[in-house]
Amino acid sequence: MDGGTHTETTGAVAGQSAAGTNVAAVGPIQWHPIALIRGSRPPTPEGDHGGDDVRRPGFALIVLNQPITHYLGIIRRVWKNAFTRIAADGGANCLYDAAGVHGDDCFDNLDVIIGDLDSLEDEARSYFEASTASKDGTEVIHDPDQYSTDFGKAVNFVRQQGTPVDIVAVGGLGGRVDHGLSQLHHLYLFQIHPRYDEGRMYLFSGESLTFLLKTGHHHIQVREDGQEDVFAKWVGILPIKEPSYITTKGLEWDVTDWETEFGGMVSTSNHVLPETKVVEVHTTKDVLFTIALRQI
Repeated sequence: MDGGTHTETTGAVAGQSAAGTNVAAVGPIQWHPIALIRGSRPPTPEGDHGGDDVRRPGFALIVLNQPITHYLGIIRRVWKNAFTRIAADGGANCLYDAAGVHGDDCFDNLDVIIGDLDSLEDEARSYFEASTASKDGTEVIHDPDQYSTDFGKAVNFVRQQGTPVDIVAVGGLGGRVDHGLSQLHHLYLFQIHPRYDEGRMYLFSGESLTFLLKTGHHHIQVREDGQEDVFAKWVGILPIKEPSYITTKGLEWDVTDWETEFGGMVSTSNHVLPETKVVEVHTTKDVLFTIALRQI
């Protein structure tokens, strides 16, 4: 399906690759990415975690060091819905440039700035550290470890707070290629458990939302009755780490037990059908799922 070209294979039933490798037989993992933007987090459906979800409601927001001025509508919504807000080093500069320097206080309730602080500008630091009548000063944490990125330091800070939480990172997929690949690497690095027991991670860029589908069956809600669409139609399913067999339902070019790998066939520029509310993906190995955002 490169570039949206329709390619389909036939073969084994869902749950088994053409090579006969069984994948997780548990019920489908439910995804509600709309809630990140709309602000409501539905209860975990039966069959996802097999009982009450131990993750606390909401999510932790990490702002990375990439300009955010061209998609402030999305960022403002996500910011409002987060229960804690963290800037990874120079991410504080981006928040300040987008709002604070213009007298807009929408990002003033930044909780923490963390990193080796080699990118944090003095003006941004002074702005966020200052306490006012309407806000407490932001905590600044210097972590000099050169064997972890500022993104990694921010994730570790969130994870050390106790109860597993979901994490949303913004500004990660722009600018330098090595930085962008590093952010995708973190989706694998910080989601080891097959059922996301550590919490789930999402990457927002200016045009898309990206998250990791672990081996198994996934239901991704992309549309709600009576609500404005937050996603555009374009979808990609990318086997970054290793080849996989995927089966999909709800896309313009659905596939069945279709082999995908870098250097071979990859699914890019596929389309969510106009009537689709839930996209189903079954994968024999971990793959990245990315979907375009509407500018709202």
